[in-house]
Amino acid sequence: RYLRTLYLGLQSRWQAEHRRRHFYWRMMFESADISMLRLLETFLKSAPQLVLQLSIMVQQNSIEPLQGLSASASLVSLAWMIASYQKVLRDSREDKMPMSYKGAVVQILWHLFTIAARAIAFALFASVFQLYFGIFIVTHWCIMTFWIIQGETDFCMSKWEEIIYNMVVGIIYIFCWFNVKEGRSRYRMCIYYVITLSENAALTVLWFLYYDRKTTSDFDALILVCVVSSSFALGIFFMFIYYCLLHPNGPMFGPHSGGCIFRQRPAPVPGSPTDAVTSPPRSLPRTTGGEREGAPGERDSCVPVFQVRPCPPPAPAARAPRTEGPVIRIDLPRKKYPAWDAHFIDRRLRKTILALEYASPTTPRLQYRTPGAPQEVLEYETTV
Repeated sequence: RYLRTLYLGLQSRWQAEHRRRHFYWRMMFESADISMLRLLETFLKSAPQLVLQLSIMVQQNSIEPLQGLSASASLVSLAWMIASYQKVLRDSREDKMPMSYKGAVVQILWHLFTIAARAIAFALFASVFQLYFGIFIVTHWCIMTFWIIQGETDFCMSKWEEIIYNMVVGIIYIFCWFNVKEGRSRYRMCIYYVITLSENAALTVLWFLYYDRKTTSDFDALILVCVVSSSFALGIFFMFIYYCLLHPNGPMFGPHSGGCIFRQRPAPVPGSPTDAVTSPPRSLPRTTGGEREGAPGERDSCVPVFQVRPCPPPAPAARAPRTEGPVIRIDLPRKKYPAWDAHFIDRRLRKTILALEYASPTTPRLQYRTPGAPQEVLEYETTV
């Protein structure tokens, strides 16, 4: 994947002018996929390793230099990957403002301190209650996984792949918050951090009541409790700094707090298509029962797979009807078929679109069946 991203980046520089944008977007989406895989790998490998190392340190009441270095590297990698993926994901969306480097650094600090508090609380509890710690982790993972599945994410190409993906993301939810559903996220995030705070407090208090007085003094135990509470408080502080001052969409609390930043577009022209997309999203948006009946709701928000900010519906984009270039006509109303049918269509269209892009200097158009004039999509909506 790294070599393919490098190849696409070179092609975006070497190709003719009308081909550069195509290769650039393919490179950006490939980079976002790499960051997602690295994020999952980090939490599946570094996070359990961090808890194990900290638990051994607590039991032995000593820290070896190599142990401390390894645990610090694991902690930094977890926070780094969360912030890195969020930045790459925003950079791969043309209709969203990119995250600044200041915002990325603050987001690293946010996740660094919250994950540190979480891992230390886990290590303290596991050093005394090994069996009950395993039961707690499995229970928390099941609850978080069902919560994610209930949110109806739309990331993979099939139903079972989506469920497996949700199960893996549930492991991330053991340690930190990770937004996987479009729409308003602040309420879900608040619920998650209230649950996390309660769990951290309960685990730390139980350890403080039953820790081994022979190996750990009361003063050291009190310091560890203060480290857990202060680290979590610092993480929440940096989270508020990010959302109040450094979020790409502006402050979360204020008169102009809101959704995605869309480029200025001309006013709609009568008779022109009204459902244009100017940059390829990651996948076809999942439709719920209410949306298939035309009910308003979450469908009015933006379409990124992982969205941090609530978004108002974009103004209808208009352009002059085009007649040149290849056209793919789909004998289905757009957004009127079930989500898994959308995945099926998405896979079948991919090869056709790629073939047509290489054979024609213009981007293929998609036209969906509508009662009136056909709705045209400026660029394909399939996963790159």
